[in-house]
Amino acid sequence: MSGTGEAGKKGPRVRSDCWIGIQIADSGGVSIDLKSKVAGMFGDRIRTLLEDGCRTLGVQNARVTVEDQGALPFTLAARLETAVRRAGVEVSAGFLLPMNDKCATTSTADRLRRSRLYLPGNEPKFYVNAGLHGPDGVILDLEDSVALAEKDAARVLVRNALRAVDFYGAERMVRINQGERGLDDIEWIVPHNVNLVIIPKVEDPQQVIEVDRRIAAINQKNENTQPVFLMPIIESALGAWRAFEIGSSCANVVGLAIGLEDYTADIGAQRTLAGTESFWARAQVLNGARAAGVQPIDTVFSDVSDMEGLAESVREAKGLGFVGKGCIHPRQITVVHEAFAPDPAEIDRAREIVLAFEDAEARGLGVVSLGSKMIDAPVVKRAVAVVETAIRVGRLDEDWREEKPPV
Repeated sequence: MSGTGEAGKKGPRVRSDCWIGIQIADSGGVSIDLKSKVAGMFGDRIRTLLEDGCRTLGVQNARVTVEDQGALPFTLAARLETAVRRAGVEVSAGFLLPMNDKCATTSTADRLRRSRLYLPGNEPKFYVNAGLHGPDGVILDLEDSVALAEKDAARVLVRNALRAVDFYGAERMVRINQGERGLDDIEWIVPHNVNLVIIPKVEDPQQVIEVDRRIAAINQKNENTQPVFLMPIIESALGAWRAFEIGSSCANVVGLAIGLEDYTADIGAQRTLAGTESFWARAQVLNGARAAGVQPIDTVFSDVSDMEGLAESVREAKGLGFVGKGCIHPRQITVVHEAFAPDPAEIDRAREIVLAFEDAEARGLGVVSLGSKMIDAPVVKRAVAVVETAIRVGRLDEDWREEKPPV
């Protein structure tokens, strides 16, 4: 057989990536023409990796041309596999490098999701350092950030990144595509320890149920008992109208997010900083999420240079009841975390209320009072939530009851 394929990027401005071209031949074995900025140190290892990859992918005779700009092994493997597939080779199994022990992390339904950092699915240069910025989650995006012609390449790269990249404890999320393409995406990522799947542009609970069923079938086949959580994104008027149904569609849904770029386009409005055009939708998603018992997650703030505007946006979201926000640049993460955290006055007040409640409970009193004011159950519930959050974000010690009470 004969065929040609190529994948990746080349040129002097490319970093942490490579371009690989392959020409399948009928004889002659595998020859590798390698140009690499790190050839002096890693040339032999790169050649060995590519030779192993060709054998694994069933390529016996081919000319492989490589222009490398410092790509890591998981990227080299992904680009080679994509080029081979594009050359028309029937690949029975992917070229999988060993799973990094630090990629075997698990998640929980109630974990903090204050920030989730979007990473374009076909841009490996953003992956390796993403976890160093401390996001609660990283989103390897297969949808809007990936051109149609590169969807196949992004799948392979994201799969390999899930197996190779240490995200330093961040929840490992993947945003899949819409419809049948998204269901096919799931086949590529679920066996490789994705923690959470983000489902875009959801308008019908059945979309979520289909994703959940596909994940369950894959997990059963692979004897995987770890749950894969789901976060639908509401991005249209119809989706907002059905927010509660979507949020309560299945047990693995842990959050409900809103995306305002598509929503405002759907209703024929311009997105503004004031946000009056989208307040109804945000309220729908917020209340739908709360009614369904899942986390309400706010949209991204698109101006990466306006830190004060971002902080104000987060404070508004927090005031409405949202618990997280999307981030499109690492510099946004610290601002988001700081603005979502309870401030010292909130913490002190919450401590007082919790202590008063526990004292009343210990004394068998049916009424909780603080000074001359009576405290009802919703106030206590809110105070407990503030204390728990303060502990989780490191603003309050777990043994705070032993500390001197606030004055």
